[in-house]
Amino acid sequence: MNVTELARRLRVHPKELLRILPEYGFDVGMKAVKVDNKVAQQIMRAWPKIKRDLEKKRKQEQEEKRNKEKELRKESGHLVLLPSRITVREFSEKLELPISQVITELMRNGVLANQNQFIDFDTAGVIAEELGFFVEAEEVQDVDIQKEVEQSSAVEEALTNAINVEKRDPVIIVMGHVDHGKTKLLDTIREANIIDTESGGITQHIGAYQTMWKDPKTKEERALTFIDTPGHEAFTVMRSRGAKVADIGILVVAADDGVKPQTKEVIQILKAAKLPFVVAINKVDKEAADVQRTKTELSQHGVIAEDWGGTVPMVEISAKEKLHIDKLLDVLLLVADVHEANIQADKTIDAIGTVIESHVDKHMGPVATILIQAGTLKKGSPLVIHNEIYGKVKAMKDYTGKMIDEAGPSVPVQIMGFKVAPEVGDVLNVGDVKNAKKIDVKQKRNEQTGAQKQTMKIEDHSGDDEKKHKTLNLVIKADVLGSLEAIIGSFDKVLHDEVGIKIIGKGLGNITGDDVSKAESGNGHLIAFNVKPSSSAEEILREKRMPVHKFEVIYGLLDWVNEELEKLLDVEIVVTEIGTFEVRAIFRTEKKQMIVGGLAKTGKLMPNTLARVVRDGEHIAVGKIISCQIGQQEEKKVSAGSECGLRFEGKEKLIEGDIIEVYTEEKRVRKLELS
Repeated sequence: MNVTELARRLRVHPKELLRILPEYGFDVGMKAVKVDNKVAQQIMRAWPKIKRDLEKKRKQEQEEKRNKEKELRKESGHLVLLPSRITVREFSEKLELPISQVITELMRNGVLANQNQFIDFDTAGVIAEELGFFVEAEEVQDVDIQKEVEQSSAVEEALTNAINVEKRDPVIIVMGHVDHGKTKLLDTIREANIIDTESGGITQHIGAYQTMWKDPKTKEERALTFIDTPGHEAFTVMRSRGAKVADIGILVVAADDGVKPQTKEVIQILKAAKLPFVVAINKVDKEAADVQRTKTELSQHGVIAEDWGGTVPMVEISAKEKLHIDKLLDVLLLVADVHEANIQADKTIDAIGTVIESHVDKHMGPVATILIQAGTLKKGSPLVIHNEIYGKVKAMKDYTGKMIDEAGPSVPVQIMGFKVAPEVGDVLNVGDVKNAKKIDVKQKRNEQTGAQKQTMKIEDHSGDDEKKHKTLNLVIKADVLGSLEAIIGSFDKVLHDEVGIKIIGKGLGNITGDDVSKAESGNGHLIAFNVKPSSSAEEILREKRMPVHKFEVIYGLLDWVNEELEKLLDVEIVVTEIGTFEVRAIFRTEKKQMIVGGLAKTGKLMPNTLARVVRDGEHIAVGKIISCQIGQQEEKKVSAGSECGLRFEGKEKLIEGDIIEVYTEEKRVRKLELS
């Protein structure tokens, strides 16, 4: 078999193939023209494994190069000043890096943005730091987050007009940068191992928990309600929703990492909500821990420790080693006592609360976790949201999973009885039942699970261009609404001239037969985020041999989407001009081949190359050069100025005076670059 034919079958350049083969025990020689058929078959059988190994090596080399560049920047102390908002193109110019590299880095962090889209200071800061730059704000950020952290008017009215108010348990929100130890802190506080249930150690939806602690002054046990929030940047909306229902905040900052972009965002949310908070300086047991540096960085953002003359209590802890957790809880109770006037509620009124988590359970149906903020919710109470009756309370569970009949202020409860899953952030107001109407279940479900219009935007194109625009069709099912929102929000940022994402189905809960039908009819992919197919759907999938793409972490899903979009891009054909040849004599004419003589005018001539026939200045045909010959000797290369013979393959009959343009074509797989 010709080496070129083998390379064509394996979709690799012949020179590259000959370079690779010796590394895997096929020493055919760098100048080989032919390969024994038996050896060729062995190479083709081994090629999938070789290809995977080469791809792995390529990724390792890229990672090593990236890390080396990062370390060099760190050593040189390369500082970059960033404004509060910046386009991706301007960001790449500030970093003096190719825009494709910056977009790739954004994607690695779950952010899909094209070169003309704006990213905020926090996102740009994360990317710049991961690339080895030191980041400082170009100007003081003035981000208005007030709207995100305002309490619902219904809740405010209930709290304001309450008559029989009394002290309630404080609700504490745990916030901070990703991987700074928020969930591990809660895990330590409540002596449970919740972190192991989160994929990759990343919290992907809001959970609420309670713990009992002895008051340092009265020595009585008091309940503390904790809300855990995701730290990944895709869940910004969920973090601000969490701040709406809390009385006290815990800002977790790792002593070995200091203030990071999401730390700054959390500080802004806490300040805008006018929420009293305690700083937990975590990971003080690590060698790289620097508490004084962490306090200095916090002071630069207006968070000054009490022992430095400020108003913010700071506790040095190690969630992993369970160090000073007791001190932190004592401080939280003291802060709650100081703000006692604001931590009150009337438990005699109809219940009002906020949905902090929502999903569809395969056994229980739509389920939501609601934090009761005023009143008492009882079994059988109507579930009124947005003046619509979503159902009634059939059963309630507390944070331990124990069935309860009623829940008062500051108590998080998981409620069964919803006909349709509510959205995270919705306000439950039982008192509105008189004016409420029954929910249109079918319409609401269609809104939640029905097909959504194409999420990527197509600018003004002609009809022909739109037909050429390829889309990745998806049916997405997720475990909770917050995760589904975050996934779709990430997809909304995709904007490319040639490819895009189209969501043809979405919803909560396990994949059903209807989802399979949607994917099949819409030529789409089934995405399961922390869910799985139902037993009936499994049978249909086996019959139809349809795959389900399962993900537990949002990063993995975004990486997969990026790879699939790249597959939709048209293969790039790279044409390389090699040389030209003038036909001066016709020696032999066969059915589809001719042997001609002439002069190599420019460049060089080589066998197994493509050829265009030019006659009277016009391209009239294409063919192939089979072999080159000088005298009786076959040549692998004929240089310009040499007379030679060529074996030409093609339908067109050559005549004297024809010019043959010799060239090669190479197919290259393109990488996704958003524009």
